[in-house]
Amino acid sequence: MLKAAGVAAGAAGLATTPAAPSLAAGGAFAHPGLLHTRTDLARMAAKVKAGASPYTAGYAKLTANRHAQSGWTANPQAVVYRGAGSPQNYATLYNDVHAAYQNALRYHVGGDSAHADTAVAVLNAWSAKLTQVAGSADRFLAAGLYGYQLANAAELVRDHADFDLARCQEMLSKVFAPLSDDFLRHHNNAVVTNYWTNWDLCAMACVLATGIFCDDKAQVARAVEYFKHGDGLGAIGHAIPVVYDDGLGEWLEAGRDQGHALLGVGLMGTFCEMAWNQGIDLYGYDDSRFLKGAEYVAKWSLGGQVPYTANTRRKGAIGGWSGTETASAAAAVDPAMTRPIWAMIANHYIRRRGLPATYLTRIAARSAPEGGGGDYGPNSGGYDQLGFGTLAFTRDRTPALSPSPALSPSPSPAPAGGDLAATGSGDMVGWAAAAGVTTLAGGLLLLRRRNRVRGGGIDEAPSPQ
Repeated sequence: MLKAAGVAAGAAGLATTPAAPSLAAGGAFAHPGLLHTRTDLARMAAKVKAGASPYTAGYAKLTANRHAQSGWTANPQAVVYRGAGSPQNYATLYNDVHAAYQNALRYHVGGDSAHADTAVAVLNAWSAKLTQVAGSADRFLAAGLYGYQLANAAELVRDHADFDLARCQEMLSKVFAPLSDDFLRHHNNAVVTNYWTNWDLCAMACVLATGIFCDDKAQVARAVEYFKHGDGLGAIGHAIPVVYDDGLGEWLEAGRDQGHALLGVGLMGTFCEMAWNQGIDLYGYDDSRFLKGAEYVAKWSLGGQVPYTANTRRKGAIGGWSGTETASAAAAVDPAMTRPIWAMIANHYIRRRGLPATYLTRIAARSAPEGGGGDYGPNSGGYDQLGFGTLAFTRDRTPALSPSPALSPSPSPAPAGGDLAATGSGDMVGWAAAAGVTTLAGGLLLLRRRNRVRGGGIDEAPSPQ
């Protein structure tokens, strides 16, 4: 497998100002503090009330979604099944989770308490009944995806008088987090590279989100350490194994297909955003490696040509069947395919940090306004992200920086790249220009090339004992 040795201990070359009290410094967890902080929620409400664009368009996507209606009735199950060989009923869970999240978000933005009451009723119903997530190996996907989403929905109503916080924490810590934690430790008793990047990333998101929601510092520390040095393909040096001289970082799963690559980028962005809101900068980790990977996937998804270094991963069960699979080129793409993932990532790097990111700018503008679960098809893939990034993550440009040509103001987002956040909050982190960062033609980021190529592929692991 790929080696994690040599990964930088932090974001060398970029100044970091945490958005919340730093956990690393021994501070308490900030609540709400997963995908949205109290400042974020206040910004959304104020901008929508003022009729500011593009927040109003983002809020319109939320209010039009059938899951965001007050009075949604939950359908809790004692056991949720996902995968072959089981009576699959996991759609009931992801529909209810998205209803809880969307109603909670709508309450914070619009102020109607009926939406908060609905979110609380849905969450309380599930925490009163659910005892197990089961099924084939896909149970790990269910635990990871819906665990991090449940934690985010619950975080938005954790102070509601009728919300059973302790029971929800118990459900997340006993039903969801153990499955995700076990997957990261044992990978379903398979060779560690058997599972593609997104399997690790959804488990990592669940472990981090439930750790923050349940105030479990050890759990959060495990998730962060895995992001940096984990054995599986979700660790950042394995997910982005090669950084090229043009500043693009190869996304490993681009050799698989576009849909799973978009899922992985969205999950890594979600992981970084939740950590950021606790004062942990993983967006900037290892010379902003995630920025390079996100730019790569954005360019590729827009139909651009990207390099791909062939890699071979080992597959199979420990002590059982084994084989290998080689990905030798980036897969074909459909430029019309999208997921609601880009506003969050683009606004962090471009607005919070003031970094140029041509392809993120273009794809975020093209994808706006972003919707959420239920807006991207009826199947489970349309519910893998919570979404609504245009509403939730739009921010001002950093005032101290000169505008990039790609970010010049325009009346509305345009495919070529318009102003993402002309009316954002202004709660930005400045970019330290003296950090040794330069730009290339086209706005790509060039940072120091330490550990530019990680192995060139996946080395064969030792034979199982």
